[in-house]
Amino acid sequence: MADLQALIFDVDGTLADTEGAHLAAFNQAFASAGLPWRWDESLYISLLEVSGGKERMAHYLAHHVNRDPAGASGESTAIAPDFDALHAIKTTAYTQQMRAGALALRPGIEAMLAAARESGLRLAIATTTTEANIDALLQPRLGPEWSQHFEVIEHAGTAPRKKPDSQVYRQTLQRLGLAATACLAIEDSANGLQAALGAGIATIITPNPFTAHHNFKGALRILPSLESTAIADLHRWHADATR
Repeated sequence: MADLQALIFDVDGTLADTEGAHLAAFNQAFASAGLPWRWDESLYISLLEVSGGKERMAHYLAHHVNRDPAGASGESTAIAPDFDALHAIKTTAYTQQMRAGALALRPGIEAMLAAARESGLRLAIATTTTEANIDALLQPRLGPEWSQHFEVIEHAGTAPRKKPDSQVYRQTLQRLGLAATACLAIEDSANGLQAALGAGIATIITPNPFTAHHNFKGALRILPSLESTAIADLHRWHADATR
């Protein structure tokens, strides 16, 4: 049985309920680019099945904008926008929201990070969001030296294969120099769960309103948040998972 040595956190939806802000930023980018697209919350929840902002927009174009109602031709009817440029506009809109500092971290997150560091647990981030998005979220909430809280930070720029692919978790383990059985992942979505499990990491799920309907089969625990969770609980659950 391996001792618990590290916690690996997802970002969007896990550290903070960011998806509403992402949705607003996508719509702001569409309007800025003169596109007649507007995503409502119901549509966005379904689009979150696709990891990655550019991938999500491409999926929307292929399966919503260019969908043939008769199912006859399957041919594209709209020209694809420059997804790189569009995503850059979206990222700017999102980071401006985050730097305003109105969005708090989810209940229990700051206390868990502090308790983990005090107890000697190593901390890492494994996310499919961009480095700019992570910085915009965490700098106003954890301070300008926020990155020092985390020994390893893997993101879309370092692990381009998006969840549910396990690349981001495998690279995190490699950089930590730890076996999967020495870690716990904290996630909020089915794609994140599958990515962590694919790397062999036991996973705690804290769903949010955008992911509460997901299938979390295989999760070690499903919790409303980390607010009532102690480090001792993590060690006990990890021991049960690796026994």
